[in-house]
Amino acid sequence: MITCTRRLEFDAAHRLINHESKCRMLHGHRYVVEATFSSIAKTSGEEKQDLDEVGRVIDFGRIKEILGSWIEDNFDHNTILNRQDQDLGNKIAAITGQKIYYLNCNPTAENLAFYLQNEICPQLFANQPYKCSKIKIFETPNCWAET
Repeated sequence: MITCTRRLEFDAAHRLINHESKCRMLHGHRYVVEATFSSIAKTSGEEKQDLDEVGRVIDFGRIKEILGSWIEDNFDHNTILNRQDQDLGNKIAAITGQKIYYLNCNPTAENLAFYLQNEICPQLFANQPYKCSKIKIFETPNCWAET
């Protein structure tokens, strides 16, 4: 199977409720997302790799334009918190004026990868001849999670 991957980066703060160590404190990361796309076979019953007329799964610029814009609008230079952390989020928003991005779970690398893969990408890339087949998110250069 032919895939293509676009690297996207963003800066964000988070904290992990009930973390046993210092990650329970509000802190930031330079996140890196590697979004991998594969084409969806157009023929029924038979696996087939379809590329567009140029020979691509998807143009790299489209990934940046669509997913990169969503990340920039929602995650970049923002605070990502568990919905249970709304008291902290309200205080941060009152001081900084930023909107807080809430998840229904702790914003771990694993949960962020799962959320982008299963919630955001299917909405952003609906009804296309390709799909986001993998998300790899680096929380640090040495630590990552992938779907």
